[in-house]
Amino acid sequence: MKVILNKDLATLGEEGDVKEVAKGYARNYLFPRGIAVPYTPGTVKLFEARKDEIEAKKVQKRSDALGLKEQLENLELNITMPAGANGRLYGAVTSHTVADELLKKGFQIERKRIDLAGTGIKNVGKYKATIKLYENSYAEIQISIIGQEIKTETAHAPVRPSHRHKDGARSGAAAEVTPSETPPAFAAESAEASAAESAAETAVPSDTAAAESAAAPAAVSAAAEAVEAAVAEVPVSEPPQQEPAAAE
Repeated sequence: MKVILNKDLATLGEEGDVKEVAKGYARNYLFPRGIAVPYTPGTVKLFEARKDEIEAKKVQKRSDALGLKEQLENLELNITMPAGANGRLYGAVTSHTVADELLKKGFQIERKRIDLAGTGIKNVGKYKATIKLYENSYAEIQISIIGQEIKTETAHAPVRPSHRHKDGARSGAAAEVTPSETPPAFAAESAEASAAESAAETAVPSDTAAAESAAAPAAVSAAAEAVEAAVAEVPVSEPPQQEPAAAE
């Protein structure tokens, strides 16, 4: 639908301009905020009566734009950003960044009016940005990107003392060190060594015990043979025979 702008709108036009917009956009946004009015014979006549007033405003806008153009082009923005040693920024300088820096210096410029090359600035150096002011009036500003190198401290792992001792020396050292002074690593190693020695003593019999266990069956066998030989040598006595009784 056709509307007449009642106020300036950067994305659409200036006061008094006739524009064609979507019905939903006009009814839900432009009309409720008083930015535009429907294009009707009555509104056309109303704006015709304000024609000189609207034109005077445009002349003032052109003059203000020329003054702003001169101020901006004499300005150099210095923007400090975190960067690596190679000059690469951690992030990027965008139109939003430039608008914030301009605001700090007293210039309120919409970021949509700021044009940077590409998607933003990603390296340190000197650049230019173009700002749309009014109608065909533009300002070109100088931007210096200064890198701020971030130094990171490398955390060093604590040096672990080496405890390489012989078994005897280790046992002596363990006896001399009090529990409060025993290093955790040394205590763990001592505990593991003691456990291993106990297991070895329990699992493996001594040489003497092994020899006794092997000789026991042989001794028992020899004793059994001796008993059998003794029994064989004992004479066997026969019972006395009774004489037959005499016949009477």
